[in-house]
Amino acid sequence: MTHVSGWRIVVPVKGGDEAKSRLALPPPTRRSLALAMALDSLAACVATPGVGLVVCVSDDVQVLHAARAIGAVTVSPGRPGLAQAIDAGLAGLDRGPTAVLLGDVPALRPADLALALAEAQPPGPLLVTDAEGSGSVLLADTEGRLPHRFGPGSAARHLAAGARALPAPVPSLRRDVDTVDDLTDALDLGVGPHTRGVLADSPR
Repeated sequence: MTHVSGWRIVVPVKGGDEAKSRLALPPPTRRSLALAMALDSLAACVATPGVGLVVCVSDDVQVLHAARAIGAVTVSPGRPGLAQAIDAGLAGLDRGPTAVLLGDVPALRPADLALALAEAQPPGPLLVTDAEGSGSVLLADTEGRLPHRFGPGSAARHLAAGARALPAPVPSLRRDVDTVDDLTDALDLGVGPHTRGVLADSPR
């Protein structure tokens, strides 16, 4: 088990042809954009005060190599599925402040993540829903007790499992990207350099 002072953030990332399949973009652009968004999400975690460890979980070699280059440690889940990836990331951690963040928040600001983590006090884990309020972006608990239920419509399942929702706006944390409309909203907030670079190089 790994003991690290500060928050440990587990970030599952799907790479390759399956990544971000709802984005109506040419496959090469979609793959590059999914990786870029994940790297901007990971970089924001690494830069957040109070975060001691960022764990990227993926079965994609390109994702793992790039994540290590920006300061994350990496884990390969060995089994398909989001829940299995999260479990693999959590498995090497002992009890302590732990969060799961989905890796598709390219506009994430360290200040918004730090604010959310500061609010993660007992009882129960803290939930940050997506901008629409139906999905989940972050689940955090000071003791590392994370009954995760990520996936479509997961906010209600997390609340039913005992999580409490963060009321603060934290717009850059709530704006996950699954569709082109989501990406437009993220661009309005200001995405990170990896995402900007991919979009600048993409065919118009």
